[in-house]
Amino acid sequence: MAGHSQFKNIMHRKGAQDKKRAKIFAKLAKEITVAAKLGLPDPAFNPRLRAAILAARAENMPKDNIERAIKKSTDQGGENYDEVRYEGFGPGGVGVIIETLTDNRNRTAGEVRSIFSKNGGNLGETGSVSFMFDHLGAIEFDAKVASADEMIEAAIEAGADDVQSGEEVHELFCAPDSLHEVVKVLEAKYGEPRSAKMVWKPQNLIGIDDEKGESLLKMLEALDDNDDVQQVYANFELSDSLMEKMSA
Repeated sequence: MAGHSQFKNIMHRKGAQDKKRAKIFAKLAKEITVAAKLGLPDPAFNPRLRAAILAARAENMPKDNIERAIKKSTDQGGENYDEVRYEGFGPGGVGVIIETLTDNRNRTAGEVRSIFSKNGGNLGETGSVSFMFDHLGAIEFDAKVASADEMIEAAIEAGADDVQSGEEVHELFCAPDSLHEVVKVLEAKYGEPRSAKMVWKPQNLIGIDDEKGESLLKMLEALDDNDDVQQVYANFELSDSLMEKMSA
């Protein structure tokens, strides 16, 4: 998931942090409300809600905000959101998957299509890109909780299929229907994970030149900035020179 991770790391370093944080909190709150509405409002019995709360805690979202979002799921006459996935190709032929929660499908489709067309991309049909990705459960633990070898052993015993360990984080992958159980087993050993969620993991990464890379990042940022967009995934790899330029 290098492309997605590169993009997120860059976006977190770019300015207007307060505005960015408010938008992140709004999206997290929407996911919490939807998760609570689709299942029980108790995270102990609702894996999706638990994952949404973990994501909120990872972003230091205040406890009051989380509780308010859960309560909103039981409000009479509250907003209803549809989950809609869009797929398309960005500059350089990079595959892009966008997950949205929307109360107006026509508005969201129009805005996503416009972002693609303005930035040299093309919105495709459902399934035109997702076959190049694997839909998996992904769990992150701080690197300090265990060595790479210890985490691999524990992850395999818990039912995970793959582990990628770095200097700051262990990232584990498992089958979608195993996510809740794998988290439960590992949490008993290492404590609460940094995150636990469903992701689209690229099977292969596409290298692109700096010019197309800049256009792609501009498009991904515009998508990420849209209020209806929850997650953006892409199968790209930036050049070292562009990474240094964007990180400066």
